[in-house]
Amino acid sequence: MSSNPSDEPAAVQARYARRNAVADAQHYSLYASASALQAQQERLRALVQLWRAHGWHSLAGLHITEVGCGSGGNLHDLVRLGAEPQLLQGLELLPERAARARATLPATLAIHAGDAASATIAPGSQHAVLAFTLFSSLLDAPFRTALAQQMWHWVAPGGGVLVYDFVVNNPRNPDVQGVPLAEVRRLFPQAWLHSRRITLAPPVARRLPGGMIAPCAALLPFLRTHRLTWAAKPAPSTGPTALPS
Repeated sequence: MSSNPSDEPAAVQARYARRNAVADAQHYSLYASASALQAQQERLRALVQLWRAHGWHSLAGLHITEVGCGSGGNLHDLVRLGAEPQLLQGLELLPERAARARATLPATLAIHAGDAASATIAPGSQHAVLAFTLFSSLLDAPFRTALAQQMWHWVAPGGGVLVYDFVVNNPRNPDVQGVPLAEVRRLFPQAWLHSRRITLAPPVARRLPGGMIAPCAALLPFLRTHRLTWAAKPAPSTGPTALPS
């Protein structure tokens, strides 16, 4: 853990450099890995179900920011689901990942490289802020808390923060830590939480034939290692809050 929260972005970069040196890219390829494809499809179904239950029957007109957008995969998914590229933006700490996102996403979708804690986003300007496997990479508790509070300020009443992360520690990877539901509740104490456990443990899923992953996840719920949680900001009325264009 860093001694100063401001050191955490540099520590994250060092952790990713170590991880990239040993990571198998095939594990994360939607084309090459049946488990990665299954996990992505399950996430999308759960995301749509959570947001439809929230009262959003379309993503058109919604302002959405992803913190830690990586190479832009989730933003691509949002565009395919009907979000308007010019109303989306991604924040990414690692310059090489931000460059890959810019190269593949629509030109009207803004990608900002750098520390999300320094981003200039107006309070109440976003309908949703995404944090996918973000908080598990932040080991400095004060920094994690401060970033969560900042993200919460960006969200308009009637919107929320969507958190997808694993809930248990990985004993083979000291550079990450699990984010159980209690931690999401601590990070967003004013939110209404709507959460579901998803994603069969990746080491297990990678050993299964593609057609067996979903049935095993259904039959063995205790092996689902991740949660998708919608931390909703209360609003006096239902439906998306109107934001200035």
